[in-house]
Amino acid sequence: MRTRPTPWHARYQQRFTAPQTVVVQPTTWCNLDCQYCYLPFRKLKHQMSPEVAEALAQQVAGLEDSGHPIGIVWHAGEALAVGQQKFAALLDPFEKLRRAGRVHHYVQTNATLITETWCHLLAAYDVRLGVSIDGPAALNAERVDLRGKPAFDRIRRGITQLREYGTPFSVISVVGTLGIAMPEELMEFLTTLGAHSVGFNIEEIEGINTDRQPPTAVQAEEFWSRILTWSREHPGAPAVREVDRLAEYLQLIRSSRRAEWDRRLLDPIPTVSWKGDVVLLSPELADTTAPEYGDFVAGNILDQPLAEILRDAHRLRYIRDFLTGLDRCQAACEFFDFCRGAQAANRYFENGSLKSTETNYCRVSRQALVTALSTLATKETAA
Repeated sequence: MRTRPTPWHARYQQRFTAPQTVVVQPTTWCNLDCQYCYLPFRKLKHQMSPEVAEALAQQVAGLEDSGHPIGIVWHAGEALAVGQQKFAALLDPFEKLRRAGRVHHYVQTNATLITETWCHLLAAYDVRLGVSIDGPAALNAERVDLRGKPAFDRIRRGITQLREYGTPFSVISVVGTLGIAMPEELMEFLTTLGAHSVGFNIEEIEGINTDRQPPTAVQAEEFWSRILTWSREHPGAPAVREVDRLAEYLQLIRSSRRAEWDRRLLDPIPTVSWKGDVVLLSPELADTTAPEYGDFVAGNILDQPLAEILRDAHRLRYIRDFLTGLDRCQAACEFFDFCRGAQAANRYFENGSLKSTETNYCRVSRQALVTALSTLATKETAA
């Protein structure tokens, strides 16, 4: 007797939770022109209107209350480039939700525009801040302005302003073929910045960044091994996002709390563009057009409620292909239990299909980390 296939809506519900994060694009424009940037329209000055922000806030209020605040992440362009008055106008519609503990704001910024008045505004709305800097000047050289001039000194000034004001922040560093061989220098520099945590985005093939050679899995394993060693030898250093995630996974498994880990489903990560278009799974898929998937737009919040867009997500071809890819990953990959097979954009930009499985992102950011830790543990046990 043939087993009937699980309906798509049920397969979607088995994999995805209600949104824990909503990425919001206040502007397409960025005042920098980083050489590895994936954003195709970063030189266009489109801006979100307060009307779109108001509609989004109303619809976020209607999403399922998980008991934890939804992260509203202002990103996908330089968020602070809209100016303080405009940014405050975009935050205001969410105030009732924020004060009720339903949402929490996050901004990912290059910090070049940070001033004392910006610090005051961000504090007033309790915005959590992430700063993008790739390391000391030599490793940050690909972060340049629109005239091609290095942005390093301006980023450092912004960070200094944050520290003087007492604004806590995290750091995200893009690790390219130069930085992958300098983990100790990178950690030493990042520790001096005063961030409470750091995350490493090993350079990826995505968006319009498709013609550069990313680091290899061998390089990545060495990088993570040295990061793990350095971090253990410097207990006062910032927490490393990727290491903390792996440590949490291992702690839950070893303490017989696997069920708690297994209950953590994937976040659909709705990304809302400046004009209200919604793309699911990955912000990097926004502003992308593909022959088989169209423009990845699942709907527009001015025409259709976000909850309805999410409810009907299983009808989209790219969502179904991604679910198929997840099934294939789970069936074949020994790292799936930890990795969970996410990162839709990497599947598409590297392999051309969301049905695909392993990517270089998997190899350098998930598998290499696990292997590095396993190798170090084996060496220590043998010693």
